[in-house]
Amino acid sequence: MKIQLNMFKSEVNMTDGNIFIKVLFFSLPLLLGNVFQQLYNMVDTVVVGNFVGKSAYSAVGTLGPVTNAIIGFFIGFSNGAGVVISRYFGSNDLEKLKKTVHTFVASTLILCFLFTILGILIVPLMIKILNSPESVAYEQNIYLNIYFAGISGLLIYNMGSAILRAVGNSHYPFIFLLVCTLLNIILDLLFVIKFEMGTYGVAYATIISQFVSAALVVIMLFKTKSVVKINIKEIKLNLRFLKEILFIGLPSAFQLSITAFSNVFVQSYINYFGVDVMGGWAAYSKIDQLFFLPIQSLALAVTTFVGQNLGAGKIGRARKGILVTLIMALVSTLILVLPVMFTAESWVKIFIDNNENDVIYYGAYFLRLIGLFFLVAAVNNILAGALRGAGKSIIPMIYMLLSFVLFRQLYLFLIKNVFHLNTVFSVGFSYPLGWILCSILMIISFFVVFPKEKL
Repeated sequence: MKIQLNMFKSEVNMTDGNIFIKVLFFSLPLLLGNVFQQLYNMVDTVVVGNFVGKSAYSAVGTLGPVTNAIIGFFIGFSNGAGVVISRYFGSNDLEKLKKTVHTFVASTLILCFLFTILGILIVPLMIKILNSPESVAYEQNIYLNIYFAGISGLLIYNMGSAILRAVGNSHYPFIFLLVCTLLNIILDLLFVIKFEMGTYGVAYATIISQFVSAALVVIMLFKTKSVVKINIKEIKLNLRFLKEILFIGLPSAFQLSITAFSNVFVQSYINYFGVDVMGGWAAYSKIDQLFFLPIQSLALAVTTFVGQNLGAGKIGRARKGILVTLIMALVSTLILVLPVMFTAESWVKIFIDNNENDVIYYGAYFLRLIGLFFLVAAVNNILAGALRGAGKSIIPMIYMLLSFVLFRQLYLFLIKNVFHLNTVFSVGFSYPLGWILCSILMIISFFVVFPKEKL
């Protein structure tokens, strides 16, 4: 059967039509993609927790802040490229759109090389900062070295997804992620259970699956007849368009990367309480990504929505779209959070042997402590996405660094060294406090950047 690769039907013009419908149908594939992305991440932890052991489980489950320190930078950079592409798509300037796409591809290839080397070099430093028990640190070292050696696959997939989403195509990134997730599940079970490769198996399954998704998205971009078709002869850095991408993308890139690096230090506060608390936090960290699913999808949708509408000069429609998207995020988050909070222990048991009672207790504890505050996280994420779509990416960068890095680290330092209140509660609650501060600042900026009189 011949597959039709023309994506014109999948591109979504958000500058007219019903706002709710446009945002919903654009974000649904993103939501499904995020579900499978989370499943992709959860499978590693579930397999290790049930078939390898508590140390390996705690190791793999607590490395998110380390890997995100590099991945977060690239995602922010990709967001910048996506905003520029969506603006040129909204204004129907196809020549500039194509040059931006090819510049984005060229810069991604350079970053693949740099991030592979950087990732491997920082592993010893990250292991030292995490201050994990010796058995856990050994497993962390194995996983991180393999993961960063194969990080190019993840970067290339995210590059392709950002290009497709910028022109309203969220369907193909979802399909490719679905294939990648199913492959990762199969390889995890094969390598860990059949071949008894332990942490090595989980790491290799991850990078192989990522390279498959990268290959799929690259084939799509080369074969499509869409406006974002890649021509290998045109892949080069155009300084003008690189500057546009960097102007919007660098603030987000630095914010995501520095916040993730800061969370490495937060993780060290968690690790202080031992393997059981680490295990509970690892389970919570995987489950809390479920809470972020609608938030992340709608934040990406509102970035594209605002970018296209401002490109078309429709400022009032952009503002209405932000408010509609925010309501959608709050409602969907509440619907998702409440059932999980009431059945917290059952969710934690998915990740760890049911005999690990202390791990289960702490996982449920963190879920109930932080759960409802994801409503606050929804506010700052949606408004941050809107500001990035408006080209104001420096604003959310400053606010998020202030709230998630400076404030959070100062708070943790004070409760431990000045007030001597270093408890599981005080460390866990550092996240909601940062979200609250950030949301207040974002709301103020929303009314400044999108004033009501421009409706």
